[in-house]
Amino acid sequence: MQTLAPDEAAIRQQLDRVLQSPGFARNERMSRFLRFVVQRTVEGRSAELKETVIATEVFGRPPDYNPKQDAIVRTEAGRLRARLGEYYSTEGAGDPVVIELPRGGYVPAFRVPESTLREGPAPDAPPGSPRIIVPARRSRIRLAAALAGAATLLAMLGWWVWQRDTPVTVAVLPFENLNHDSADDYLADGFTDELIRTLSSFDGLAVRSRTSSFALKGRPYSLREVSRQLAVDYVVEGSVLREGDRLRINAQLIRAKGDFSVWSGGFERNRGSILTVQDGISRAIASNLPIKLGRARKRADVHPEAYDLYLRGLAAGLQDGLPLYQEAIEKDPSFASPYAALASAYAYKTGSATSPGENALDLPKMRAAAEKAVELDPLLPEAHSAMGMAFARDGKWAEAEQSFRRAIQLNPSRSEGYGDFSVYVLMQEGRIREALREMRIAEKSDPLSAEVRSELAYVLMSSHLYDEAAAQCERLPEDCNCWPAPRERVRYECLGRARIGQGRVQEGMQILAAGVAKGVPIGAPMRGYLAYAYGLLGRRADAQEIIDADWRNPYHQALAYIGIGDKDHAIEALQKMAESGPVRLGLALAVPELDSIRNDPRIKALRKGVGLTP
Repeated sequence: MQTLAPDEAAIRQQLDRVLQSPGFARNERMSRFLRFVVQRTVEGRSAELKETVIATEVFGRPPDYNPKQDAIVRTEAGRLRARLGEYYSTEGAGDPVVIELPRGGYVPAFRVPESTLREGPAPDAPPGSPRIIVPARRSRIRLAAALAGAATLLAMLGWWVWQRDTPVTVAVLPFENLNHDSADDYLADGFTDELIRTLSSFDGLAVRSRTSSFALKGRPYSLREVSRQLAVDYVVEGSVLREGDRLRINAQLIRAKGDFSVWSGGFERNRGSILTVQDGISRAIASNLPIKLGRARKRADVHPEAYDLYLRGLAAGLQDGLPLYQEAIEKDPSFASPYAALASAYAYKTGSATSPGENALDLPKMRAAAEKAVELDPLLPEAHSAMGMAFARDGKWAEAEQSFRRAIQLNPSRSEGYGDFSVYVLMQEGRIREALREMRIAEKSDPLSAEVRSELAYVLMSSHLYDEAAAQCERLPEDCNCWPAPRERVRYECLGRARIGQGRVQEGMQILAAGVAKGVPIGAPMRGYLAYAYGLLGRRADAQEIIDADWRNPYHQALAYIGIGDKDHAIEALQKMAESGPVRLGLALAVPELDSIRNDPRIKALRKGVGLTP
């Protein structure tokens, strides 16, 4: 069916109709805002609808108005969108014209709703006349609305019974850095991180994980798109402006359905009070959601410089953030979060070693940092995850599982908890089916995360679900530097392995070769999988070349030997991995490429020797 754009007269009539409604008639400022943008648009002057023009013309701001310091236009635009949504969902449901204010701008849009149109010949038209679109009868609309209302009421009764035990879903989008200086991005990003973590502590809320929220950073988006991609009921967005030691923070809670502003607030504090602002915003947001609030968790005082260093560490990433976490601990030895982050950084560093025994001196540091994090803050999920990693390194699987489950219990929305549990415990113990279940939960919590997608693909391949694994690999970005090889182009390794599993060995080899050609270190796992593919294709000399070049990495050698059918040398190579510890060896033995030797008595003895289940 076609759609019609309303003419100028219809738009002006609709504007009058909206402004006479109770929600606008008693709000002179909002009415003035709507009238201004609609009139400028129908007059062909929509190019003038800039933030500074609206601020001075509608809200009486001075000519030197600075939108970085005063968010009046953005705030009122959000309220106007919400009020229009409310109007068209109630008394304006049958109006012949819809006026909307699309997100990301101030130029209104006008449309004729499909509910007021029907297609057919014009009244009194002779047979064979062209079909046109004409307004439907109001009585028919009212009857349909009444029937729909009755059906909706019955549906809502059933929904309410089901909804009582269903968590409210929320996404916190990256707060905008209004300084527009990349050096301050860490502050806005860190504020977003901590707000996600704080909101996740409220019972009844399912908050989407950080990586999915940050996948939208810097991208234009509509609220409908965010709601669909992240499957959420509510969205939090806001901005951070730093002026010396002062912070100005604006935040808004929006109901995705109808683009309705539920709550908004502005805060101006000293930089050292940022944690207080986070707690205040999270409490205000939770208070405006349909959940039962419990007692708020009291946050310990933190040295402002230590907190700033911690945020900088988060922005720098696991390995580059390590010295920043150490500095944060020096500034405030009672601050638990940098201890947990430090333990995770050591876990990454020791896990990415290219040869057995490398970075072995970091293992005691990892354990000490994890233990201190739990001691300082027993309710910090990241602390228990760090402790789980430390226990896993020591082959204490029951204690590791208990720590990871506690981390998940404290924050069920944190995808890293499920991923770490899968790759540090379940895969090592051969509990592949359980690992897959945990990763599916992580995917639901963090649907846009490349890290989760890569981990899920790894587990899918170990489950021999190669078609689904390939689909996950194909969705990884070209420059994905994520688990299991954060400094490499993981997409090539992931998709190459999946193609081999699908029986498309030549294609898989070509993908892996292309990835290696882009530049990877000698110790990169991708080289081992390429050697495996060479062996399967009968290119023994090419496989042997990688074996000789990667002599320090027995895992690569084992893959290559399996590819060329030399099981004895493959097992000998794996036996050299014993000193790498149970985590690395357990992950290596979980890959499907080694299926042919999995039940060999020598492999069972090797597993038992490092504390793995035979």
